[in-house]
Amino acid sequence: MVKVYHLKKLIPDSKMRTLGNTYVDRKQIKLFIDHDADVYNEDNKLLMKFRKTHLPSKKMNTFYDNVIRFANLKTNNRGSASGSTRKNVRDNPKIATNIIGYFDKLSPMQKMLMRRKYTQKKLSSLRETRFLYEHPEKYKKLIPFITEIDRAYKQLVPDHYKKQKKKADETHFRIGKTAFTTITTNVNYQTTIHTDKGDDSDGFGNLVVIDKGEYTGGEICFPQYGVGVDIRAQDVLFMDVHQWHGNLPIKKKSPDATRLSVVCYLRRRVWEQSRGKSKDFFKRQTRKIRRLKY
Repeated sequence: MVKVYHLKKLIPDSKMRTLGNTYVDRKQIKLFIDHDADVYNEDNKLLMKFRKTHLPSKKMNTFYDNVIRFANLKTNNRGSASGSTRKNVRDNPKIATNIIGYFDKLSPMQKMLMRRKYTQKKLSSLRETRFLYEHPEKYKKLIPFITEIDRAYKQLVPDHYKKQKKKADETHFRIGKTAFTTITTNVNYQTTIHTDKGDDSDGFGNLVVIDKGEYTGGEICFPQYGVGVDIRAQDVLFMDVHQWHGNLPIKKKSPDATRLSVVCYLRRRVWEQSRGKSKDFFKRQTRKIRRLKY
């Protein structure tokens, strides 16, 4: 049975802007959800849909086994979501967050090499991510689980899915035949309160967690509405990521405790720069980027 909630804002918009880039306080959360639920705001607009044990364990475990080593690599590209206020990304704290699939920005080294190697004025920055380039066989083994998330998306949030899938079908820079171009992975990472940027505004966000070992916390929270969700392995959450959200701290109960979060989305600029482009353009662009250092 799916429980339906209608929630009002407990914190005004003006106050939420000041809470951006700070951590969620457990006292802000009045309702924790650990069961099938649909949540709407006071205007009857969908805030989230949560389903327990909705995804197949075998495909989930295959995904985990093939991605976890890469997902544990630490980077400093998350900026304010990591609690950083530093202007230079190199000064941000290093955390285990990584990107898989396709992206729309080159690294500083790639930009320099691209300008040296290619003389045309207008350069496309579309590229495979490092994981796809370095681990193509592992990448193929990720697609079945991402396809399951895509299937759940179509089933649970069909209106948003239809709009996003139409855009995904217009580009060769996408993951399998899904509505997604890009995946972000995070390992044992507590984000600050933020809203997502760079994703398709017509789509709807999602979150999947694959956990190993024992831990408490990590609930994804919408402090403005006073609601949090305890998402665990095989669960799936579809949520309005343009609302303020962040997660609570993760406290390990066993030394090997791992919380891998997986977020799939259509990256807006990937679609904008590649929509309607031919398969030959995709192949040429991919070869061009592969000649550069990652």
